[in-house]
Amino acid sequence: MTNLLKTQIEQVVLVTDGDFDFILSCFIFKKYKKHQFLIQEGEPVPYLFFIDKGLLKLVYTDDNAKEHIIDFAMEGWWETDLKAFYSQSLASMSLECIEDTQVYALDLEGYNKLRKELPVINEFFLDKTHKGFIAAQQRILSMMKNNTTERFFELQERFPGIMQRVPKSLLAAYLGVSRETLSRLDLK
Repeated sequence: MTNLLKTQIEQVVLVTDGDFDFILSCFIFKKYKKHQFLIQEGEPVPYLFFIDKGLLKLVYTDDNAKEHIIDFAMEGWWETDLKAFYSQSLASMSLECIEDTQVYALDLEGYNKLRKELPVINEFFLDKTHKGFIAAQQRILSMMKNNTTERFFELQERFPGIMQRVPKSLLAAYLGVSRETLSRLDLK
């Protein structure tokens, strides 16, 4: 549904219908099934993804094959392995569908074309970058200073409705605790 993308852009900058048609022409609409990978660790990262429908997890797998969930991404979110995308290097993380998912995929060439030919979009991408950095810093700070219960409630606030969409094992991995620890919490 292109309305979600258009609404998000128009919350930051004004674009005409013609501008939005141009914006859309730079994206590729893609559908993925549950458990399908959009990005796999060790492979090139061709796209920055806008999630139109569905839910994904951005995951780092350590040397012991333990998954560490860096982030979840749901409708209206942007996600990719940023370092690999911008440097056109290999992914250090994987992006996997938790649900059937629909995305608008933007490659680096399309991204640069948008920024050059529609300069107002730079303000939008800068806004998204700032918000992304703030969210990343808040998550790191939360992992350092908050207990599991506090982090759990922050998770619910950041991702409304996620409890009904994600297995407890993934929630525990995001929070940095075992599933057993999560089950023992008094989360009323």
